[in-house]
Amino acid sequence: MAIKLDPVIHVVSRLRIMTVLSKIGTQEQLSFEKLRTMLGMTSGNLSVHLTKLEDAGYVTMFKTFERRKPVTYVSVTSQGQAAFQLYLTNLKELLGED
Repeated sequence: MAIKLDPVIHVVSRLRIMTVLSKIGTQEQLSFEKLRTMLGMTSGNLSVHLTKLEDAGYVTMFKTFERRKPVTYVSVTSQGQAAFQLYLTNLKELLGED
């Protein structure tokens, strides 16, 4: 059986996003701006990749207002956490690291 890497996660930008969000877990969230700064991405680029991850059910985005300014928070879902762990397991197997 061939080892398959999830094509949604495998894109470098989305892999970086999932790595950060998976590290903080499903109970925590990061602001869009903090995530953008951490990853050194443009707002447009991050937005496109988060939308792909959200469409796959891997992340959720919550929009609110703080001091009359819109703020978006992002967190990994349980499904996203499981998909990321499977991705890592498959990658290790592909690399021969059991």
